[in-house]
Amino acid sequence: MTQNTPLSPRLPRLPLHSGDVTLRVLSAAQLRARGVSAAQTSAQCLPGGPWQHLLPGVCLLHPGPPTGRERLLGALLYAGRPPASARRAPAGPPDAGFGEAMVTGVAALALYGFAAAGDVEALHRIDVLVPRTRRLRSTRFVEVLRTASMPSPVRVGEVPVAPVERALADAVAGTADAAAVRRLLTEAVRDGHCEPAAVVRELSEAKLLGRPAVVGAVDALLAEGRAAAEARLYAMVREHGLPEPLWNVELRLPGGPCLGGVDAYWPDHAVAVELDVRAPRYGVPGRRGRAEEDPQWSAYTARRERLERLGVTVVRLAPGKLREAPDQQATVVRTALMAAADREPAAYVMVLPR
Repeated sequence: MTQNTPLSPRLPRLPLHSGDVTLRVLSAAQLRARGVSAAQTSAQCLPGGPWQHLLPGVCLLHPGPPTGRERLLGALLYAGRPPASARRAPAGPPDAGFGEAMVTGVAALALYGFAAAGDVEALHRIDVLVPRTRRLRSTRFVEVLRTASMPSPVRVGEVPVAPVERALADAVAGTADAAAVRRLLTEAVRDGHCEPAAVVRELSEAKLLGRPAVVGAVDALLAEGRAAAEARLYAMVREHGLPEPLWNVELRLPGGPCLGGVDAYWPDHAVAVELDVRAPRYGVPGRRGRAEEDPQWSAYTARRERLERLGVTVVRLAPGKLREAPDQQATVVRTALMAAADREPAAYVMVLPR
């Protein structure tokens, strides 16, 4: 247990032994805002003293080893320091200090609860995302990642964290272990953290899809994503009292060409459901580059138009909406089934197992 080392009587009283980690790790600016001068800080951080320098410009207000949470907070305070040109601006609230910085990579995934990322307390490296204009060096356990396109952070507790898709891409960029990459990507989809298309888009924009450790992992990611989406579709049909369809079938004209496969089909209503599990590897429309035509979307559009000319209604459902609003998606399907009575009879199509 850390001993209570008395502070100099000249120092203001600081709640050094609070259970709140934000009161045990403070930046130099935060200490000044609390009335602690630079000279007093230096004196307290001398060898054998009650404090220590955790990172440049960041102090740990006890002499023992830092916890994982203390390292995490210290990394954000270090990366969130204002640039030199802004340091004379009026000071903000005493506990402000993260700036635009946010945790990303494996540390962010650990905060999201990824089993494959391990425990926050065991992390030896913390990736922090900052704007490209920052001139900040990586140091000790902090890896500074610069980007021209800062995402909007997600708050996990009080910690600003990169969105799951971005954190995954940064974690993948930092490892060559194919098994570790596969575990992270499949867990992201299996546990409902994000959709495969969003992950593949982020990996594509980061130019990571060609890496040997990523190629096989993306195949596993897409398979996991389809399995999760199918499970949600089954649950939606049964939990919302929709008629039982024929699952995973292929439609074909008698003696004619294949019309394509669908995930669910109601032959008495001529209504088909197709899950939108597209995750193109190349030419993905993205925020950092020019949009290109998606060949998967073009093929789907042609197939849908062909079926609808035959009188088959095709309902396309996004896996994310099935997860977030299954009742709304059930209403969409139910409406299509009810509208069948008002349509002209569809052409006869053969239904074969897929």
